[in-house]
Amino acid sequence: MTAILSIATPAFADDAMKVVATTGMIADTAQRIGGEAIEVQGLMGAGVDPHAYRQTRTDIVALTNADLVLWHGLYLEAQMQDFMHKLEKRGTVVAVTDTLPRDMLSAHDEYADKFDPHVWMDPNIWVLVTERIRDALIEKQPENQEKFEANAAVMLAELRELSAYAKTSLTSVPEEARILLTAHDAFGYFGKAYGFSVLGVQGISTESEAGLNRISTLVDTLIDRNIKAVFVESSVSDRTVRALVEGAAAKGHEVSIGGELFSDAMGPDGTYEGTYVGMIDHNITVITDALGGNVPERGMNGRLSAGS
Repeated sequence: MTAILSIATPAFADDAMKVVATTGMIADTAQRIGGEAIEVQGLMGAGVDPHAYRQTRTDIVALTNADLVLWHGLYLEAQMQDFMHKLEKRGTVVAVTDTLPRDMLSAHDEYADKFDPHVWMDPNIWVLVTERIRDALIEKQPENQEKFEANAAVMLAELRELSAYAKTSLTSVPEEARILLTAHDAFGYFGKAYGFSVLGVQGISTESEAGLNRISTLVDTLIDRNIKAVFVESSVSDRTVRALVEGAAAKGHEVSIGGELFSDAMGPDGTYEGTYVGMIDHNITVITDALGGNVPERGMNGRLSAGS
């Protein structure tokens, strides 16, 4: 089933460059930089898991007809990998993580010679991805270089503000409470950036299975480390996280669901949480609040949906 993400923008120029992006994070960033000079179609909307996503016939048509295809790489779109490599021969395909310094990346425990792809969880790394997207647009449409650079500068400033907000908020969480347990191991870069221990019921890929032994071990961890809140994710089933809560309760340890986080997909199209900045703002705010830190109720920009 296709899950098209349309990025709302002002009226496009007649000669707007047709860009197809795999994830919402890439699509939003590209549209912010390109403005009315480009028309972006995102393949994966809210709640869509990129690890398991397979291109549809409609996607194939869009990808082959695009002026530029932006995909994440780092084995995130694992089911689309072979198709993307074939498409690269057309010269219109860019993996937006391909210029990230390898010493910045974390090893992927489940796949040899691969890295954890969830780099968007650290806004400082997304700064480099944003610059890569900017450069890819300039290469395809050099006549709009000045416009792309100006738009990118605005977004880069927001990313730095977002990083500062994250540091201020998350350091207010008591040190003993800086443990983030979620449905799958998508928050490694987040943990590294902000000093949190990160645990996932499933591994880095949602294709991995969480066995009974893993759940039992994590229940013991909840008790031993006195973890009071765990988190579900918008693009992953909450079944295993709720099993943890029930398992802990059976042993006399109360754990609450601290909230729903956006891990591999942004929020609904047309909302603040449906933007990259809004997605990360939401996560920072929800995590800080649930784990006992100090944070504005409606986030960095006062734009988070009520009840986020």
